[in-house]
Amino acid sequence: MVSKRLSKEQGHQRKFLAIIDDTPECDRAVMYAAMRAAKTGGALTLTYFIEPADFQHWIGVEEIMRAEARDEADGQLARFAQMAREKANLDPEIVIREGKTAEEIVKLIEDDQDIAILVLAAGESSEGPGPLVSSIAGRSAIFPIPVVVVPCSMSDEEIDAVT
Repeated sequence: MVSKRLSKEQGHQRKFLAIIDDTPECDRAVMYAAMRAAKTGGALTLTYFIEPADFQHWIGVEEIMRAEARDEADGQLARFAQMAREKANLDPEIVIREGKTAEEIVKLIEDDQDIAILVLAAGESSEGPGPLVSSIAGRSAIFPIPVVVVPCSMSDEEIDAVT
């Protein structure tokens, strides 16, 4: 069940959500979301999902892997937050969650009723638009908010022109 979006209510602000991952096209989604948020008086949420480790019987190994994943998340988020500040003069909200990405996206949107638009970027690989876009596309009929997919070939100037 989709919860009501609050982004138009008094004291709330429409948020654009961009998922940070290690794909080369990720920066296009952040650029679009940051510029669109800045131009429309919205906010930007950057989130990184840490997939669960499969080492529960090796607690020490699991803890090391979790710490390394957290360091990677912090580094990636800091880099893209800086990009949003420089390109759109916007200070993004940062969210890190653990769990299966597709499931956690839906949970995050349900938890934060100001999130109104999910922005993804499609890769140019012959294998398809990328794992995240592919997983979301299969669920788009039941997805709780609109999804914008930005082609990875768009330049900053082209993104600026359409935002």
